[in-house]
Amino acid sequence: MKRVSILGSTGSVGVQTLEVMASFPERYQVMALAAGRNVERLAEQVQRFRPELVSVAEASAAQELRSRLNGQAVEILVGEEGLEAVAVHEADLVMAALVGAVGLAPTLAAIRAGRDVALANKEVMVMSGALVLREVRAHGVALVPVDSEHSAIFQALSGAPRDSLQRLILTASGGPFLSWSADEIAQASVEQALAHPNWDMGPKISIDSATLMNKGLEVIEARWLFDVPPERIDVVVHPQSIVHSLVEFVDTSVIAQLGLPDMRVPISVALAHPERLPLDLPQLDLARCGRLDFEEPDRKRFPCLDLAFEALAVSEAAPAILNAANEVSVAAFLAGRIRFLEIAAANAAVLNAHVAGGGSGALSDLEDVLAADAWARERAEAWIEEVGERR
Repeated sequence: MKRVSILGSTGSVGVQTLEVMASFPERYQVMALAAGRNVERLAEQVQRFRPELVSVAEASAAQELRSRLNGQAVEILVGEEGLEAVAVHEADLVMAALVGAVGLAPTLAAIRAGRDVALANKEVMVMSGALVLREVRAHGVALVPVDSEHSAIFQALSGAPRDSLQRLILTASGGPFLSWSADEIAQASVEQALAHPNWDMGPKISIDSATLMNKGLEVIEARWLFDVPPERIDVVVHPQSIVHSLVEFVDTSVIAQLGLPDMRVPISVALAHPERLPLDLPQLDLARCGRLDFEEPDRKRFPCLDLAFEALAVSEAAPAILNAANEVSVAAFLAGRIRFLEIAAANAAVLNAHVAGGGSGALSDLEDVLAADAWARERAEAWIEEVGERR
């Protein structure tokens, strides 16, 4: 039986991870769960899966959780201390499914504790890919990607010598604004940006998909996960989301992983690797699909994609800076403080400020990463406040 802890159990990936595990109770045991403020959902998970340890964001949430559990025995911790405790708790695998920079420290703690990690928290590799890989190698743990695109590459590379790899091709759905004009995109509402045509995701990732920043972050993540230079990573828009990504080899053969858009598939791959789980899901019917379309991304309407490539070329710190700026700008858009196109503008302004300051910054430890993150958040917030004042 594989023992599993989940960082981010009440989010989309966390909920679906528990759903997959529940289908195979003889194979998986839930050891620990970490959530934020969704106490109602966490209480249901604790009552159903009986973990030994749980963590919540705040003391008030812990108090509410205790009252909902009606005396059920479980250790409840709070904040960063709680996240790290869940990460290092006795388990065979940690599902890292937090969203944003908050996932970096507990994921590193899990790796240093010798836990294999299923990584759905892309910001971990975006912020500190080189550092994470050093820790993975030093502690001899497995790092299995959960993002559908990186899972597809992981599967396509299975058994292939690394020196046979020529190019990675990440597919992007194009998001809800693929066919919108630049003028229409400029007027996009929060509700429209959240309406992803294919995937059921949380608000942050949905907005990132609408700006194509999600794909930019995945480019950065792929650079480190698969140790491939950025110039050998391409992006192609594929609206049907059937081909999840492709790998080109030195003999020009291309291997793709296909399937209906359902996150339970890459989750199950990460949970069971190197085995496969028999999932009760709809099967892919290519004849019914009819056609699969591919096109180049429009980098003028969606400038966030190029910002990711630019960050990789600037410095080790630049991706962490871009990621932090994006978290702040997306939160501001969701709160109605800035317009949709100002997400990219804010991100570009912060990255340009880093370049203007010399663009230096090697990341030797977690403190360096957090310093770059904090600097970028401050600059992004200042830019957003200035835009608000001008209105």
